Amino acid sequence: MRALGIDGAWVMEPRVFHDSRGSFHEWFRAPDLTEAAGYGLGLAQANCSVSSRGTLRGIHFADVPPGQAKYVTCVRGAVLDVVVDLRTGSPTYRAWEAVRLDDRDHRAVHLAEGLGHAFMALTDDATVVYLCSRGYAPAREHGVHPLDPDLAIAWPADLTPVLSDKDAAAPPLAEAERAGLLPSYEACTEWYARLRTATQVADGAPRIPAGR
Repeated sequence: MRALGIDGAWVMEPRVFHDSRGSFHEWFRAPDLTEAAGYGLGLAQANCSVSSRGTLRGIHFADVPPGQAKYVTCVRGAVLDVVVDLRTGSPTYRAWEAVRLDDRDHRAVHLAEGLGHAFMALTDDATVVYLCSRGYAPAREHGVHPLDPDLAIAWPADLTPVLSDKDAAAPPLAEAERAGLLPSYEACTEWYARLRTATQVADGAPRIPAGR
């Protein structure tokens, strides 16, 4: 697991084994994720989406707590996967990072609760599968417009973005902040600490006192 520039986001770059039959790789390893984040994914739901070239999905996020952590990969075709820091008060608030996910290198991206997620399909039939720490809960789900000029995400210039009606109607970041929709960095870091403590207790490790 390699940390990205946004706290709470990592990319997994697996070793892919090829032979005359095809290939094999491990696209998810719970111990690696727990070592990187300090707590596990707590799998509650697995999703699969298939997108035509140019389809742009996101930017999606959920209320924290409990939020929804995601572990994302592309099993067919290619997408440009983007993590956006939507946590007000974060040192990297409004920053974004892009990772190409495809069926050649088989990278995966993990994003912690409170971070925004979006991707654009670079090929037809781009198939993205992702593991979620919490199930879908419409009342807790929100979005920010992926073409917000204040974010200035560098989507591929040669593709015309195709958005769902819901994503096209999402507010820009400034409006979402004014409306109080965005998670705070303080609430998120407190939630991460709770999850790490729960992991330590479950593993039988000594509990770290508050403030130490």
